[in-house]
Amino acid sequence: MDVLFLFEWLDTSLLAQISKSSGGVFAAVQTVHLGAMALLGGMLLVSDLRLLNVLMKDVPVQVVMENTRNWITIALVAMILSGIFMASAVAIKLYYNMFFWSKMAGLVMGLIFFYGIKTPLIRGDEFNTLNPWILRLVAIASLTIWFSVAASGRWIGFS
Repeated sequence: MDVLFLFEWLDTSLLAQISKSSGGVFAAVQTVHLGAMALLGGMLLVSDLRLLNVLMKDVPVQVVMENTRNWITIALVAMILSGIFMASAVAIKLYYNMFFWSKMAGLVMGLIFFYGIKTPLIRGDEFNTLNPWILRLVAIASLTIWFSVAASGRWIGFS
């Protein structure tokens, strides 16, 4: 299914008109986007480094995950909403950009991994019986996925 029509609609939407005509609004939204990325990255680093047993060894993994999960969710919502606004300014260009699609695929993979695998695994009753190497592999997979999202997003501007 081709989604070009969605990008064409976004390119002509009110959002696009605002993002293209008001540099100040675009800069403010971009600041929110960057702040949300920093918050997301920081919280993921804290939770994954705890799973790797590198950081906060005296705090239980479940406590760290519980405290970072809400911040991760807030950061993701802010990042996605501000990203849609920023994308509206260059929607057609993004449609043809392979790094954009790579970032979107990584973002979907990251969301599925975080909410479908990592969080249920840590919250589950069998957590205490898990091999520590499984937790380390989960942390490495998480870091790899989210690094690919960040790297792909950074390369959007260069292509």
